[in-house]
Amino acid sequence: MTSPAAIETFPFPIATPEQQARIRDLAEQIDAHRKRVLAAHDELTLTGLYNVLEKLKAGAELTTKEKLIHDKGLVAVLKSLHDELDAAVLDAYGWTDLMPGPSTGSGRAENPVRGELVEPRLMEQTLLERLVALNTQRLAEEAQGHIRWLRPDFQNPQAAQASIGLGLSGSGQRNEHPDDATSRASSARAPLQQAAQQWPSTLPDQLAAVARILTDSPTAQTEAQLAANFTGKGRWKYRLPDILAALEALGRARRLDDGRWMG
Repeated sequence: MTSPAAIETFPFPIATPEQQARIRDLAEQIDAHRKRVLAAHDELTLTGLYNVLEKLKAGAELTTKEKLIHDKGLVAVLKSLHDELDAAVLDAYGWTDLMPGPSTGSGRAENPVRGELVEPRLMEQTLLERLVALNTQRLAEEAQGHIRWLRPDFQNPQAAQASIGLGLSGSGQRNEHPDDATSRASSARAPLQQAAQQWPSTLPDQLAAVARILTDSPTAQTEAQLAANFTGKGRWKYRLPDILAALEALGRARRLDDGRWMG
C-alpha cells in the first residue's frame, strides 16, 4: 500500500539546464496561447478548451458546439503544445519509452521507442508506478539527510550562509537555531496576512491570482478563505468553483477530501 507521504508529494526530475529551458519554453507557449484565444473570444472558457482537448485525445467525435470551440480556440495547436510538453517532461525523467506516438485510430498509439502499439491506459499505469517508486526513493534519501531542493536559493538559503553557522551539518541535515525556525514559519504564513487584492477583471488573471495564492499558502484553503484574499463588487465569488475546477484540470490545484484546496 502506498503511504500518504508518497501520495501527497511529487518527485520532480533531475533535468539538465537544456531540458529545463525546453520545458519552461513550452509552458510559456501554452500559457500565451490560452491567454490569446480567451482574450479574442469572450464566449470561450478554459474549462471548455480543455474539455474539447480531452475529447481530441480520446479520439471522440465533437459536437457542433465543441467544433466551434475547437476552431475558435485553436485547440489543435493547444494539443500539439501539450504533446510536446509531455514529451519534454518524459525526456527529463529519462522515460522516453513511455512517449506515445501518433494514434492509430484503434484506441492504441505507436510508441516510437518500443516500435509497438501500446494501450494509453497501460502507459499511464506504468508512469504512475514509476513516480511512486521514485518518490519512495526520494523519501529514503531525505531520511538520510540528502534533500534534492527544487529551488535551493529559495528553499535552503542557509546553505549559502554556512560560514555563519546556518549551513548543513556533516550528515547533510540543516542546523538552525529555534528562533530561525520561528522566523521562517512566520515568513511562510506571510502570504495569508497580506491585504486583500482587487479581483482581476479577466479570466487568465483570475486563474493566475488564485493559483498564486494556493502555491504561496502553507496550508490548504477553503473557498471562503480564498475569497477573503480578494475584494470586488458583483458576483465574482460565484466564479471561484469554476476557477478552481479549471486549475485542477491544469494540474495547478488539488481538492482534498474535506473540500479544501492546495496548490
